[in-house]
Amino acid sequence: MNEPTPAPLSTEPDAVAMAAQADIRARFRRLRSSAGLDGAVTVLHIGAEHTAIATGQGAEAAAWLVLDIGAQKTARQFFKRSLPTPLELETAIATVEDEVIRAVPMLAPGTALLCADAVVREIALLAGVAPGESIAMPLDAMERVFERLAAVAEGRPVVREGLPQGADFAAALLILREFMHHLRFGSVAVVG
Repeated sequence: MNEPTPAPLSTEPDAVAMAAQADIRARFRRLRSSAGLDGAVTVLHIGAEHTAIATGQGAEAAAWLVLDIGAQKTARQFFKRSLPTPLELETAIATVEDEVIRAVPMLAPGTALLCADAVVREIALLAGVAPGESIAMPLDAMERVFERLAAVAEGRPVVREGLPQGADFAAALLILREFMHHLRFGSVAVVG
């Protein structure tokens, strides 16, 4: 008698996970070649339903990981309005942090962080980074934007802080913050 095949542990369809992996590996190749950096690089992509990273020292990624957090998914899961409350932020931080920490073992020391996401470019511009084709946003500049979001969550008018009013933006900023903070990236280069 044939025994049934166990169901996959992941709730993700294999095709979705495979597409996300192929996408981050392609992003790695593209950003790696356009950045012109020596040494290890890590490419970050904050998508709607997933956040993916790829890392390595060569032209191809040596390792990659698709995390179960994304801007829209995190916003839907934790934020009830267009801007989160302090409690919603704290709850989201705990979940995002748990996902981000999964990437620690795969990162080489001193790896440079690269990203081409429009939302990360928007965060950099809100942080006061001068516009350009390639820009670098230090961790402390990104933290200041997050502090502005936290002030809005506490009740400061959003127009006073000049931040977008969407929950997706707040979730993407939170993911970027936790990623840079817990994986100890001092800056992110926004390419292209």
